[in-house]
Order: sequence, then C-alpha cells, then structure tokens
Amino acid sequence: MLSLNLPAFDTKINVRNGKNVIFDVIRKRYVALTPEEWVRQHFVHFLIAHKGYPTALLANEVIVKLNGTTKRCDTVLFRRDLSARMIIEYKAPHIEITQAVFNQITRYNMVLKVDYLIVSNGMQHYCCQMDYEQQSYTFLRDIPDYNLL
Repeated sequence: MLSLNLPAFDTKINVRNGKNVIFDVIRKRYVALTPEEWVRQHFVHFLIAHKGYPTALLANEVIVKLNGTTKRCDTVLFRRDLSARMIIEYKAPHIEITQAVFNQITRYNMVLKVDYLIVSNGMQHYCCQMDYEQQSYTFLRDIPDYNLL
C-alpha cells in the first residue's frame, strides 16, 4: 500500500476470501483493507502511539442519525463521560480534501457538537477547534496531544 504522511506501524494484514484485510485495534477485528481504511489505521495508531489518545475512548464507524438518515463517523473520540469530543473523517490518499469533505464532517457535528474536527487523507491533515460561543472555528497547526485537549 501507499506510504503516508504518518508514522509507520506494525500492521497486521491477512487475506480472507481472496481479499486483503487489516486488523483494527479499535474494533478488535479484521476489516477490509481499502485505501480509506489504510489511512484510518495509520491515523488511529498515530493518535494512540504518538499523541497519547486512550484506545478505550476511540470508536470507529460510529452511527449518527441525521435528518432521518443513518450516517457513520469514521472515528470519534469520547470523553470519559462518553460524550463525543472529536470527529475524524478519512479519505483515501488520492482524494483531495475539499470544502465538500468539510461539509460532510460538519453535518455529523450538527448531531455530536464536538470540540475538534479532523480531516485526513493520510497525506494532509486538518484539525480545527470549534468555538460555539463565537460561532466560529480555528484551524490548528498540529493535531493536539491528548493531554492538551
């Protein structure tokens, strides 16, 4: 698979029914190895190993009900009280991060109302901090360490 702008990690890749699968440390099972999943697994490992995010507070494929439809957030970081704190949206490395991608994660945030939004295609990563009082957001230079949230 493609080299990403994220630290390498010890991947667990197998073949099941003739298709590549990768072990998801959050869901604790093998999942289909798509380009987007490759980004997700790298980013999750980056958060855990390099930014100190607790594995127990991360969840992949979180279902959100929005305007009568069911959507799935790629990854959500929860607080210890299980309220959502951060939404992370992944795209395959060849997908450009555009306003449409930010619109997608913003729709999810209409339901979850988190403090941070992150979008990554594995090559570029954008993180913004929400300010609901000012009805604005600020792009951060880096993905914050967990202890700085």
